[in-house]
Amino acid sequence: MRIWIVNHYADPPDGLATRTFDIARRMVERGHPTTIFVCSFSHYHLRPARALGWRLWRDEDIDGVRMTWVAGNAYRDNDWRRVLNMSLFSMLTFLIGAFRRERPDIVVGVSVHPLAALTGYYLARLKRARFFFEVTDLWPQSLIEFGRLRADGIAARSMRRLERFLFRKAERIIMLWRHTDAYVEAQGVSAAKILWVPHGVELERYQRLAPYGGGTERPFKVMFVGGFVSGPLEGILDAACVLQKRGRTDVKFVLVGAGQERDIFVDRARALGLANVEFRPPVPKRDIAKALGEADAFIYGVRDIPLYRFGLSMNKVTDYLAAGRPIIFFGRSTYDPVQDAEAGFSVPPGDPEVVADVIEKLVALRPDERMEMGSRGRRYLLEHHNIPELANRLLAVFEPHVAGGRA
Repeated sequence: MRIWIVNHYADPPDGLATRTFDIARRMVERGHPTTIFVCSFSHYHLRPARALGWRLWRDEDIDGVRMTWVAGNAYRDNDWRRVLNMSLFSMLTFLIGAFRRERPDIVVGVSVHPLAALTGYYLARLKRARFFFEVTDLWPQSLIEFGRLRADGIAARSMRRLERFLFRKAERIIMLWRHTDAYVEAQGVSAAKILWVPHGVELERYQRLAPYGGGTERPFKVMFVGGFVSGPLEGILDAACVLQKRGRTDVKFVLVGAGQERDIFVDRARALGLANVEFRPPVPKRDIAKALGEADAFIYGVRDIPLYRFGLSMNKVTDYLAAGRPIIFFGRSTYDPVQDAEAGFSVPPGDPEVVADVIEKLVALRPDERMEMGSRGRRYLLEHHNIPELANRLLAVFEPHVAGGRA
């Protein structure tokens, strides 16, 4: 099979969001040439990932995967410049694909924003290929529940119509979220079209992971790795403040990452006088094992909003599971791998005292008890979030219908 993937925000193996590339590389290993259309301007670093010069696109072969870097304008915030970036990427990607002589068997349109997925649909129609819709985030539902869009506004209603259109036109809906049956059925589409393929981890990157001794040294390092956004970072800083007031100098928070709100949280920690918090820059996936190997435990959380009734999939948590350390999760989600795997502690969001309590409880455990938590998490990862198995899950859907020729 020849596979095209339209993912505006895909990253190469030295980036941060490598899920699409990792799965594509496994498909190439199984004999399926795969192309990823991706924007040359990185949303995660807010700078060009590849310099194109005067060109509108450039192909690059990375481990057998063809990355087609498409030109995009720069932006810093969620304003009209980002909308222009989305529109420009979608338009150029369609033109690039349309004028390529090759014909894919399968086109996967990936949303976080639906214009990229719509481009995938039109390329599939033009090339007479099968179309699959991959949903990494629920737009516009996420924007509505985070208060960025009005549910009855023109933008939200337009996005809803576009999402419904893509649901109906797709042969299968590839969902990263765990429990979206009711969400899809509410738009008049059968839940039988859903294929759950969550975030995953390429364990090859963890071969140099430092062995976990159970967290015997002090201070006990509780690490966060990911984007600096409201919700998880607020909860972590509040818990750090509680522990500092309790005199727990034996616990230290190490926060690794970037994001548009990073400076806000750095300033807040400074204003609170948090001596138990250290900020570090983001690390690419190729160095993730070295960074995570310094942790004694990990922490993450989400806001207390109804959105997570659909069971979100978090790439940060899968990295944590791969590192084999215990995890503290604060939030409400119908999919909670920390709880399911018994890989740490899950508590409700909104109360930093409760988060501080479970951190103290974790520190009080014996090292072998913490090691067993980490081992259970890694076993759970191998069963549910291992990239080779996720690639197999996709190929099992892709392959049967093209074995005898083009659909």
